[in-house]
Amino acid sequence: MDIRFRHAVPEDTVAIVALVESAYRGDVSRIGWTTEADFLEGQRIDSAGVLDNMSKAGSLILLMERDGALLACCHLEKFGDACYFGMFSVDPGQQGGGHGKRLMQEAENFARETWACQRMEMTVIDIRKELIDFYLRRGYRRTGIFKPFPYGDERYGIPLRDDLRFEILEKPLLSGQL
Repeated sequence: MDIRFRHAVPEDTVAIVALVESAYRGDVSRIGWTTEADFLEGQRIDSAGVLDNMSKAGSLILLMERDGALLACCHLEKFGDACYFGMFSVDPGQQGGGHGKRLMQEAENFARETWACQRMEMTVIDIRKELIDFYLRRGYRRTGIFKPFPYGDERYGIPLRDDLRFEILEKPLLSGQL
């Protein structure tokens, strides 16, 4: 089992969209525990969004592969001394095997060592208690800062309920920080 990490290139777009969609939307996402299928329909990401994440300065998609097969991915974007961590997806059939933890560690190391970021930030739909608990066990903390869900923008899915919002979670990357 040869695990390797690399930055995505445009030729990876179709595989990335398929992975992200399988981890969050539709019946296949129910195999894993990250599904959003009970409260969101429609797409999670499209090819244009993936290409945009790859093409912006200070932004990349980190891939985790085993023997050439895509296992997991995440989007990293530098904002000042912080790194945004998003689009975190693990193949539903591979969830629970430690791949997500390993990819998170790789992403945090990259943000700290390459971009000199002092903290990671992410947004999580606040009704996702199990997912938030996963991040809390990995050193993230709830900030109590909320952002509205983009209702009406189908690029982020079609909500099945009217109480969705994001909470910002953060994690210090340097020892001695809060």
